[in-house]
Amino acid sequence: MADISTITNVSSNAIKAAEEANSKVASPLGSTTDDGSSFSDIFSKAVDNLNTTNSYLSDAENEEIKWSLGQTDNTHDLTIALQKASTALQYTVAVRDRALSAYRELMQMQF
Repeated sequence: MADISTITNVSSNAIKAAEEANSKVASPLGSTTDDGSSFSDIFSKAVDNLNTTNSYLSDAENEEIKWSLGQTDNTHDLTIALQKASTALQYTVAVRDRALSAYRELMQMQF
């Protein structure tokens, strides 16, 4: 099989049309792609994910308080709440790190 990474200057209209139809590159901010996602949709999903993470952290804290005060002796619920909060927080931090990395890379680009 040939290595296609060296192909440059593709001028075939069929190839260009296929690339446009199947491209995974996001369209400019504010515009809508064919799958209906736009910057505002992505931003609102990110805010929803932050709210969910905050909810999990709050639930874990509430379970810890209940267990500490002796209101419950069910360590299973406490363990589940703590694991949900930990996983959600790790995911949120990873997404934040990726977004900051992308931002830094954009800021280093010279136009």
